[in-house]
Amino acid sequence: MNRHLDLDAIARAARDIDPVFRATPQYEADALGHRIGARVLLKVETVNPIRSFKGRGTDFYLRTAHPLPRRLVTASAGNFGQGLAYAARARGVALDVFAAESANPLKVARMRELGANVHLAGRDFDDAKAHAREHARREGTTFVEDGREPAIAEGAGSIAVELLSWPEPIAAAVIPLGNGALLGGMGAWIRHASPATRIIGVCAAGAPAMRDSLRLGRVVETKEAKTIADGIAVRVPIPEALDYLAPVVDDVVLVSEDAMRRAMELVLAETGLVSEPAGVAGIAALIEHPDLRAGGLTATPLCGSNASAA
Repeated sequence: MNRHLDLDAIARAARDIDPVFRATPQYEADALGHRIGARVLLKVETVNPIRSFKGRGTDFYLRTAHPLPRRLVTASAGNFGQGLAYAARARGVALDVFAAESANPLKVARMRELGANVHLAGRDFDDAKAHAREHARREGTTFVEDGREPAIAEGAGSIAVELLSWPEPIAAAVIPLGNGALLGGMGAWIRHASPATRIIGVCAAGAPAMRDSLRLGRVVETKEAKTIADGIAVRVPIPEALDYLAPVVDDVVLVSEDAMRRAMELVLAETGLVSEPAGVAGIAALIEHPDLRAGGLTATPLCGSNASAA
């Protein structure tokens, strides 16, 4: 049975989450759109202390947690871990983060700077998650999984509350798809408040597990998630995320590594904004899928800028 996120909670998140993550810039990126051949409404989620949208969901998760846990364990490719570390530090909550041995060194360093105890374990994100879950079981601490906790997706949904204040109808919202919190939260609000808007998820071609799972209506694991976009490199989908995504997503498309690199280059050249591969997956989809450019204004979040220097 499909589960739905709480629209009242999404509205509350839009009012209550830490102001450093709210009221982010949104504007029609004319020069970028001209280069792509589309009208692009850009929602910039990178101008905050952790340089990604993840602070919205992590803040709302801890803001609504009763009782507040004393210690948390999670797994992260880097951005979620930063968001949870930021929210945990503000509340005096200890945090252990498990990341893959191959994790982006910049993201690992930032998680540690924010006070997280970072453990490098496993060959990829999903392997690190298995280590995190076992650590939490062994230590008797709370394991937090991005994509499973409704409050995290509801916090991310606050992006859509702001986005739909735009005075013109939005024909399509093209949204990166990793564990599902961003697409699920935004999709729930958009489906409610702007039902004519098409909601499109974007996965990396080298990490198609979420696309395949949504199309088949069941969890489909892949042997690897091979992509430069570590933020959407999902190999093992979360069943609960599929439940709340299914009612709100119209389609999921795949994008190539070249398209994401091109999107990063175009975003920098035409907006002056630095981005990471997963953060521009929506722009990459517009580059690679011409049908998404038709029909009017297309919105997409620029949702991460923790790019490796390498």
